[in-house]
Amino acid sequence: MKLPRAIRLDPSDTFVFERAAEPGEWAVSGAFLFGETPTEALGPKERHAFRSGFLGVRSLGFSTLVTVSEASESEREEAVQALTSGFLSLGAPDAGEARRAAEEEIAFAASLCDHPEGTLIAVERRRDDAGELRERFRTLRPRETVPGADQMHSISRAFTFHEVDGEEEGPEERVDLVSMLDTQHPQGKKNT
Repeated sequence: MKLPRAIRLDPSDTFVFERAAEPGEWAVSGAFLFGETPTEALGPKERHAFRSGFLGVRSLGFSTLVTVSEASESEREEAVQALTSGFLSLGAPDAGEARRAAEEEIAFAASLCDHPEGTLIAVERRRDDAGELRERFRTLRPRETVPGADQMHSISRAFTFHEVDGEEEGPEERVDLVSMLDTQHPQGKKNT
């Protein structure tokens, strides 16, 4: 069986999300956290989590990317237990309901992993004109090498998008990371 694991390729998750998922923890979509909340009512970091965050089942933090990973039955059970605890901390009515919801979320997460181990998955979440939540998942795989090229030039790009699951492409949204940093450092921009 395969499940998604949070991965951190750079430190950006630690400042674009209120809480970042720990690298290596099992992850689920996390769309359930946003329920009926209008996107406009979310703060900048919550809005970023809404648009592109997977939820770590242990930390309840977010990760921009997950990686397809092999999981044993005991690891799957650990992920279900962790998410069950998370649902209870978020106000689930009882342990039975929390467990059922966790099983559904883990099953959906597993359904995203019908790809080779190591494939990266990104999510794009939005609300359609009717206010319904829509998710698109993209897989990224390392490009194949060019025969005969030296190691440094054997690929033209590190990754390429291979597949899109879900809705038709909607309007492009951009995140202004510099503005988000400025809100954390109100005395002004830092020189880097």
